[in-house]
Amino acid sequence: MTEREKAAAGYLYDANYDKELAELRAACAQLCRKYNDLNPADTEGMQRILLQLFGKCGEDCIIMQPFRCDYGFHISVGSGFFANYNCIMLDAADITFGDHVFIAPNCVFAAAGHAIDAEQRSRGLEIALPITVGSNVWIGANVTVLPGVTIGDGTVIGAGSVVTRDIPAGVIAAGNPCRVLREITEEDKRKYPVYEE
Repeated sequence: MTEREKAAAGYLYDANYDKELAELRAACAQLCRKYNDLNPADTEGMQRILLQLFGKCGEDCIIMQPFRCDYGFHISVGSGFFANYNCIMLDAADITFGDHVFIAPNCVFAAAGHAIDAEQRSRGLEIALPITVGSNVWIGANVTVLPGVTIGDGTVIGAGSVVTRDIPAGVIAAGNPCRVLREITEEDKRKYPVYEE
C-alpha cells in the first residue's frame, strides 16, 4: 500500500518523506503561488487556476489572496463559495464545502494531524481525516477546524473558535473548544436593520 493509499484509508502515513506526496505538494505550491501572484482584478485567471487546483469548484467561487493548500485535488467547493484573506486548507484528506459558504479572514481547515506518539511523529507520520462543511455556513474570523469534523447546514461558527468535534445544523457555535451556544431562530432575521423603500 502506498503512503497516499494509507492516508486515504485513514491509517498513519509518511507525509514528510514520501516522494510521491512531496511531488504532489510541490505541484500544488506552484499553483498556489501563481494564484497568489495574479493581479486581484484578474478574476478569470483566478478561476482558471482554481479549476486546475480543486477537485470540484462550483460557480461564483471567490477566494481572496493569499490562499494556501497542500494538494488541492482533495478540496471541493459548492456554488457561491467565498473565502476571505489568508485561508489555509491542509487537505491531506477531503475537505468538502456546500453551497454559499462564507469564510472570514485567517481561517484554517486542517484535515491533517500529526501522530501523538513522539517516535511516530519524528518519523513524519500523520493522519488524514476528512472535513465536511454544509451549505449556507458562515465561519467567523480566525477559526480553526480540525481533522474529522463535520459542520451542519446553516450554522454559524463564531470568530476565534477551535472546532474539535462535529457541530449540528442550524446553530450558533463558538469557543475553544467550539460548542453549541443556541439554535438560529426566526428572531435572528430581525437582528439587523433592513432598509426598505
